[in-house]
Amino acid sequence: MANLPEIIPIFPLPNVILFPQVMLPLHIFEPRYRRMVRDAQGRTPALIGMTLLRGNWQDQYEGTPDIFPVGCVGEMVRVNPLPDGRFNILLQGMREFSVVEENLTNSYREAKVEWRPPRHESLADGTRGTLRRLLERYLQNNEKVQQFLTDQSIEDEFLVNFFAFHLDFLPIEKQGLLEAETLPARADRLCDMLDFKLSEAQWPEAGGAPGKPRMH
Repeated sequence: MANLPEIIPIFPLPNVILFPQVMLPLHIFEPRYRRMVRDAQGRTPALIGMTLLRGNWQDQYEGTPDIFPVGCVGEMVRVNPLPDGRFNILLQGMREFSVVEENLTNSYREAKVEWRPPRHESLADGTRGTLRRLLERYLQNNEKVQQFLTDQSIEDEFLVNFFAFHLDFLPIEKQGLLEAETLPARADRLCDMLDFKLSEAQWPEAGGAPGKPRMH
């Protein structure tokens, strides 16, 4: 999308990493973020930047705890206001950004951002094939997953971002995927993480056979 704004609202969370093209439902209940949603509704496009909290954020949550500098903006494609002032919203991931500086004049956080270039990249056939094999092993040959992985109409970017978002990795691991400079680099990191977790599950101290992984 052209003409993305230089300043966007920031919604930092401790356990959510948004990726482009992925859908993220959110329940908004804090007063400062209710205002954020109301303000965002008045803009076109209606954007919210998702970032990951870092460090000792628990002691500073009501203020402005540190965040990782790379996040992903989402467009509010659905907003359901609730009678008590809360919102259920649906964000569609759009573009990665880097925080240049924060603006703390509102009750919620805003930031001047630098937009990362849009992805118009494809994976090498070997990379997509390797990723598919690792995902099949990690998700234990789930039939629906296999159908998804063999659907050649699914673009590489959506394939990589879908699993980067939905797999049961730690938030900090997903942050590493988000920060990859290119789609092939993100895919390579995802393959490395899957390979490590599959190997780790076979270590004797891990109890032998792997447990059943989850997708969120």
